[in-house]
Amino acid sequence: MDKILEAVIQSSYPLHVKQSLARRVIEASKQPMDSDQCWSMLELSTKLFFLGETHFSRETAREVLEVYGRYHPEEFEEFFNARFLLSLLQEGYGVLGKRSTHILDYVHLGLKFVCDKPTAEEIFRLLRIEVLRMVCERPGLKLCVRISKILMSYSQYEYEAPSNCLASVVQYIPLELMEGVVKNLANADNVSDTQIMVAISRMIEWVSWPLGKNIDKWIIALLKGLAAVKKFSILIEVSISKIQKMFSKLLYPVLRDAALSVLRYMLLSFQHSPEAFHLIIPHIPQLIFHLSNENSNSAASCLEHLAELIHCMIFRFSGYPDLYEPVMEAVRKLPVPNEERIKVLLGQNAWTAQKNELAAYYPRLASKSDTGKIGLLNLGNTCYMNSILQALFMASDFRHAVLSLKETHSQPLMMKLQCLFSFLEHSQRPAISPENFLASSLPPWFTPGVQQDCSEYLKYLLDRLHEEEKTGRRITQALAQTNSSSSLKKMVPSDRTLLEQMFGGRITTKIRCLKCHGVSSREEVFTDLSLAFPPTDDVPKQLSKTSHLPSAGETGPQKSDLTCKVQEQSTTKSPETVRLQWRTNKTPPDENSEFSRNIEKTYPFISRLESQDENNHSIVRNKNVLSVSLKEQTGGQRGSLSLSDLINHFLCPEMLTADNKYRCDTCVSLQDAEKVVELTTGPQYLILTLLRFAFDLKAMKRRKILDNVSIPLVLKLPIQVAGTELNEARFGQDSRCTSSKSHQSVTYDLCSVIVHSGLSSETGHYYCYARDCMDKDNQKLPSMGVRKLNTDKHLDLEVQWYLFNDTRVSFSSFESVSNITSFFPKDTAYVLFYRHRPPQQAGASSGLEAGAPSLSHGEVSLSKELMEAISKDNIKSQHINADPNHSCYPS
Repeated sequence: MDKILEAVIQSSYPLHVKQSLARRVIEASKQPMDSDQCWSMLELSTKLFFLGETHFSRETAREVLEVYGRYHPEEFEEFFNARFLLSLLQEGYGVLGKRSTHILDYVHLGLKFVCDKPTAEEIFRLLRIEVLRMVCERPGLKLCVRISKILMSYSQYEYEAPSNCLASVVQYIPLELMEGVVKNLANADNVSDTQIMVAISRMIEWVSWPLGKNIDKWIIALLKGLAAVKKFSILIEVSISKIQKMFSKLLYPVLRDAALSVLRYMLLSFQHSPEAFHLIIPHIPQLIFHLSNENSNSAASCLEHLAELIHCMIFRFSGYPDLYEPVMEAVRKLPVPNEERIKVLLGQNAWTAQKNELAAYYPRLASKSDTGKIGLLNLGNTCYMNSILQALFMASDFRHAVLSLKETHSQPLMMKLQCLFSFLEHSQRPAISPENFLASSLPPWFTPGVQQDCSEYLKYLLDRLHEEEKTGRRITQALAQTNSSSSLKKMVPSDRTLLEQMFGGRITTKIRCLKCHGVSSREEVFTDLSLAFPPTDDVPKQLSKTSHLPSAGETGPQKSDLTCKVQEQSTTKSPETVRLQWRTNKTPPDENSEFSRNIEKTYPFISRLESQDENNHSIVRNKNVLSVSLKEQTGGQRGSLSLSDLINHFLCPEMLTADNKYRCDTCVSLQDAEKVVELTTGPQYLILTLLRFAFDLKAMKRRKILDNVSIPLVLKLPIQVAGTELNEARFGQDSRCTSSKSHQSVTYDLCSVIVHSGLSSETGHYYCYARDCMDKDNQKLPSMGVRKLNTDKHLDLEVQWYLFNDTRVSFSSFESVSNITSFFPKDTAYVLFYRHRPPQQAGASSGLEAGAPSLSHGEVSLSKELMEAISKDNIKSQHINADPNHSCYPS
């Protein structure tokens, strides 16, 4: 058959006749034939492929080779052997030299029929050597194209990255082509996401090649191109898998610039989650130590840029003090960028301005936290809500009361809170979504997706819950009046709402006119106390010099001169729930006045507070807004302050003069007056808000007061009482409370601290430290079974602290709470929850107002609907990887 085909090729017949005859020979070749005949045909077709004089002869040879490779595979494999290929690549074929493109075309054709045969391994091993030899001989462009086709078509190491030396080629690709190449690749339909991810991952490895140039520019351009078409899954996978390796390359000076450039973009663009940044956290101190000891310009420049990068990341993902502490210590001596610079960097490099576009890519939590506690998903700058909800949940008395409620249909918001608390108590998920509760509890003036003030949200939430319960009670009372059923009448609850029972306290404000000496008194109900900072930096110093300073945590006046001179009293019998306004315009009394002399006698541990300091501060009142003229207030600190200092400042008498005169009803005119505030009833949970956000009169914008405030574990507050009889009836004979004729010291235990990280209320991050504070009947006691009351630190040893940071919940300690601002100056305590410590003796009064709920906590029986919803969700969570983006409680 080979003779026939050769005769046809060499004949003088017209081309169409030759083609017809050749077609018949090729069709006949598909039939079985002996080995010798096959070899003859393969030898002839090889000769024609290389030496054929016409296009017809070479194409006919190609078709014959393909037919024999497909229909006679064994003979083709035997013919197309490694020795034959070696001779072709090293010696050529006849007059055809080894650098002929026909040689590589022939090899390319034959490889597809032997690539899956037993001899393939030997053939490809040979090809790797020969191709490398050919490349080293600097072949021409056409030969390089053929080599490239072979390597791409028959890759034997698909899952093994090629040599990093390919980075040397990148420098020869014009940067002008970058935009078009990136756009085509990112939008190519025939390139899968997996292929793109593999390509970028391998290019990132090329940064290790010291002779490569411009590789970092191409990598960043590709990453930006993928972000433009919202291929976030590729970006996340590449960043997570390569961030540590890229960070390690900073150790090598020759690779440092390119590695830092890529690392910088990876971190600054990865803003939806701290996962990428946290991967390199353990290695940062060691790298900084190494760079500091290198003593080179390259290392110094790298340190400066790395410190800026670290501060940007900590600013973006604050709330991990235990994790960041060694890092902050390592960068302590390095320059710190200002907030404007940080915001610019974060804004320029974000993948997208729409955070909800990345909601589906939040890291999945594989298992529930070791703490047993459950996190809350951040729904887009909702850390303010998450921190408040976790603090309320950890208020065990309030949590138990909410879970125990049976009739909540007239209180839709309380019903949603009960549902949320139920899932936080019983869910098996690591984190749940508070989406439904957010939709119901968001204040109307809050913009969704924008950072808000957590204290403002807490006030609104408590008001809503309080008003809902009052409305529900009015409905119940109306039904009771129209129905003679005794059972319905029994449903009418007590006068005080649950919010008043838990968070409601009472203060009395007394004002004495300095002209007629008449005293007016007004009692108000509060749910939180807003504590302003003393206007001068010498308050702690003055307090420390007094001889009658109360013990640590004990605050407030011992006796008020005004209580002995009340001439008229106007108290509201049923005051509505109100909150104390910002009281920072306290003007000191005249030091020679009778009032001042009395104050010095009755308040020996409270120093007179100056309202104005020419060097630093001037305090004015303007529609309940704290206005402070600051001199680098946010940059430095005025000295050590304690919570007792702020409470003493709150209770300190003030003069109402000048533009803040008191309108006396007796004098019927504005008069100078003296004002004193007294606590008359302590709440079950005392909420304290530190007024850190002040209006800077010079800069004309709100700023944050960064002063560190020492937070005591145990706080003792002075509660004014009418006399010994009332004192005994209200607080019992608890040895922990010191009493006098006019006041009693009531003990509170710290249970939650909400920390704000940042420089303004409109930005930053909130997280919460909390612990379970329960009575001795409801918690594990020391080995003796009785609390030791001679020290306050025993409380911290008995009860575990937790750190709630959105979805992340971890163990913590009171030491971490106390030292947070020392390590992170922008992380400051903002809202504090204290729980009233009841008397130790059984049967003694708890010190709370009549109508307070029982504090004995048993197992709460949830409604059937809630238990079914929780059970179904727990079963679902066992079959799927925990999905914190899923709303885990009913709408």
